[in-house]
Amino acid sequence: MYLRAILSYLRKGNPMYTFLFLLTTAAAIGFQGWRTLFNNFAVDEIGLNGLQIGGIQSFREVPGFLVFTAVFILMLVKEEKFILWSTLIMGLGIMLTGLFPSFWGLMMTTFIMSVGFHYYETINQSLTLQHFDTLESPKVFANLRSVTAVANIFVGGMVYLLSQVSDFQQLYIVLGALVIGIAIWAYIKMPNVEQPVPQNKKMIIKKEYWLFYALNVLSGARRQIFVVFAVLLLVEKYGFSLMQITMLFVLNNIIAIFTNPLIAKYINKFGEKKMLGIEYISLALIFIAYATIESAWVAAFLYLLDHVFFNFSIGIKTYFQKTADPKDIAPSMAVGFAINHVAAVVLPVVGGFIWLINWKLPFIGAFVLCLLSLIVVKFMKSKEELTMIQTTNSKILEKA
Repeated sequence: MYLRAILSYLRKGNPMYTFLFLLTTAAAIGFQGWRTLFNNFAVDEIGLNGLQIGGIQSFREVPGFLVFTAVFILMLVKEEKFILWSTLIMGLGIMLTGLFPSFWGLMMTTFIMSVGFHYYETINQSLTLQHFDTLESPKVFANLRSVTAVANIFVGGMVYLLSQVSDFQQLYIVLGALVIGIAIWAYIKMPNVEQPVPQNKKMIIKKEYWLFYALNVLSGARRQIFVVFAVLLLVEKYGFSLMQITMLFVLNNIIAIFTNPLIAKYINKFGEKKMLGIEYISLALIFIAYATIESAWVAAFLYLLDHVFFNFSIGIKTYFQKTADPKDIAPSMAVGFAINHVAAVVLPVVGGFIWLINWKLPFIGAFVLCLLSLIVVKFMKSKEELTMIQTTNSKILEKA
């Protein structure tokens, strides 16, 4: 299913899809490799504790909070060039990571990597929503996530093999060089296409987009607890080695290859409201299980389930595409991404303090966030309501 979808889009010769395909591969290799090594590098090589790791992870999210500045950069640079430079900066930050094995060194290199990654993510979402229609965009988002999964598997195998003969410094240099090399390839393939709808070149914050903003805040907070403390739980409490974490990441991404196309299919079939509701109920159960079931293998299984349901979050973006003014997509993706990181800047360091008191508390907090998300999703329009609105708007345009 996955290979057919990828080959189908590549055969169509859509230059924007090919461009995003390459950059998605580069970013996935870089970020997954960085994340696979991070906890073991921080704990085993540098000797950091949960509070210090939480502090670095909080600082990593600062560029995400500041990504609204993309609106102003886009006044000077086309989105295609901006996303290329962002990917190159990400690769540079990863290459430097192993060269500075200290708390402040890791803080600095993490920030550089994060600047590139967060700008890349924002523009990636914007270009996808602009260049693919409401039926295609869920498929493209899911497809690119499957591309990410395959790249992640490649990285897992590479880290597993190279870690036998290489140290952390060498691993980070290889990963960064791969990111930069693929980004250069993407530059060669950069499409020369016009924006389907000219985008507003200013900050866009509208009260009618409050659902998009609220779901992004809650998603960012919940996601951050998972990203920081789920892996930390496996490494610090249950003693998972670098090899075990790598194998878990590989298994997780094998599952994602098959589940991502299904998620897109069911978003188109049942609508974003139902799918996001399923996500939040499932994640609530998963987080409460993290805090109540003390078993290494159960925690690893929950980690795999986490990833499956978190991928339902593409529904937040596709719902926005269906309800927003098309001219607002680029600036709103930047604002939405910044809002997504409001809590993410604070939560890791606060969670680090809480972790030292009781490791269960961050997961109980995530459970509460899932319940709040369920309340917000009740205000979303159903698939049937969205269809009626789109039909009405089409009739108005035809008469005009």
